[in-house]
Amino acid sequence: MGVQTETSEAAQWISCPECRELVYAKRLERDLGVCPGCGSYSRLHASQRMEQLLDAGSAVPFEAPVTVEDPIGFADSLPYPERLRHARERTGGSEAVTCVTATVMNHPVIAAVMDFRFLGGSLGVGVGERIVRACDTALRTRTPLLLVTASGGARMQEGAYALMQMAKTSQALAELDEAGILTISLVTNPTYGGVAASFATLPDVILAESGARIGFAGPRVIQQTIQQELPEGFQSTEFMQARGFLDAVVPRAALRPVLGALLGMVRPDGLHAPPSKAVRLIRDPAELPERDPWEVVRLARHEDRPTTLDYVYQLLDDFQELKGDRLSGDCPAIVGGLGRLDGRPIVLIGHQKGHDTVERVSRNFGMALPEGYRKAGRLMRLAEKLGLPVVTLVDTPGAHPGVEAEERGQAWAIAENLRRMSALKVPVVSVITGEGGSGGALALATADRVLAFANAVYSVISPEGCAAILWKDRTEAPRAAAALRLDARDLLRQGIVDAVLPEPPGGAHENPVGAADTLRAALGAMLHELTRLNPRELVELRRRRFRRYGIEDARTI
Repeated sequence: MGVQTETSEAAQWISCPECRELVYAKRLERDLGVCPGCGSYSRLHASQRMEQLLDAGSAVPFEAPVTVEDPIGFADSLPYPERLRHARERTGGSEAVTCVTATVMNHPVIAAVMDFRFLGGSLGVGVGERIVRACDTALRTRTPLLLVTASGGARMQEGAYALMQMAKTSQALAELDEAGILTISLVTNPTYGGVAASFATLPDVILAESGARIGFAGPRVIQQTIQQELPEGFQSTEFMQARGFLDAVVPRAALRPVLGALLGMVRPDGLHAPPSKAVRLIRDPAELPERDPWEVVRLARHEDRPTTLDYVYQLLDDFQELKGDRLSGDCPAIVGGLGRLDGRPIVLIGHQKGHDTVERVSRNFGMALPEGYRKAGRLMRLAEKLGLPVVTLVDTPGAHPGVEAEERGQAWAIAENLRRMSALKVPVVSVITGEGGSGGALALATADRVLAFANAVYSVISPEGCAAILWKDRTEAPRAAAALRLDARDLLRQGIVDAVLPEPPGGAHENPVGAADTLRAALGAMLHELTRLNPRELVELRRRRFRRYGIEDARTI
């Protein structure tokens, strides 16, 4: 939204265009341009945006590049050079984007911040060259890049030259991908056309302000073209996040700390010390008691058993959940993001069942749709790009068995994750925390080290499914559980898991904090061990691990 002046007395009061409430100007400034009446966001100038996001006094502007200002000699009611002059006088800026070197919460960043006041934030030669120079600087200095977008699209007055800036900037982002440089986009209102279809939507992490609009064609153009009513909230950031295109919609007041946490994940901080707390990992099956497999299954499924998010909030500092598969949606049955485990940045991904019925239903009881596996794959690619270890927590009855899952390519999504995890050039540790059901579990468990809690189970099929197929009777599930050899003792004997994590008496749900402490120590030990291996060794040993299953003499592999 914009802001409107209600009086001329030093603009003391401002009328909110959304709710028409009068807001005291100083209060609006104190609230970062968010209306206290309706919560709508005022549009910020580039200088205001940098003041809110960047550390005070840290911004050092780039020298403006020399570009062709009127490449096609365009004129409508005014010659194009006149329009540029008026825009510069009105905004005080030389172009629709300002590029600076700066810090956010003491973390270095290259920032390119757009200003919609300058010809609608349109993408022309000047903007494109500035964005590319920012990318070049990020590449040369190995500094993360932050893009803050606000644009109506490509600049018509520059013809095909403006169009070429889409390819030019996308190419620059590709170079940062190849070099392993973190890129972040902050989408503000509005972000359309050539900017949305190039550098705004290519970064590793895409954040957005609430209520902002993003898309290729604007809603008016779409309505006029297809002659149809558009869905409520069409192209809002909330609408786009639900469809898998944004990682997070962040309140304006939280943007700076969120950016600081993300930038902190790639800041060099030296070698990590060995884990300070020793953990007793059980590696000998004889140390585990023989138990009724069906009773273990019931414990693995206990509704109070800690979930991935329970562990996340116990284990990780500065966790930032990232959502969406950038293709079709976001699956709540799989969660993931960046965080610090005892100071070490990692990417953590896991199944999320929930505890009560409402949450379990909303998360499909931990049974992921294809977009969940594609989201996990995207986060694994990000981990590999940034050189961060991957930790996965597995707790699912299996992949979602439904028409919509099959329509969206469930088998393809799982297969792609198996291939991707087999080739990741960073350490991967998987922990079966509850149920490990079929390919839906393996899609997050193709790892260097696979651990299991003492009351976890892992199998090719659920006991109920096995009983229904082989005995034609689901009530034979306890018999099937015993036949499947799915408990931790048998998994350790088979070499399916490398070690078993002891649980508190009665199960992890009886002492979630104690279970989290055990998990923390185990992960620290595994990561300390694996980070000594180079990428080639990691991939070679991981592939050898899975190749040996079913071979009489695994030493021949």
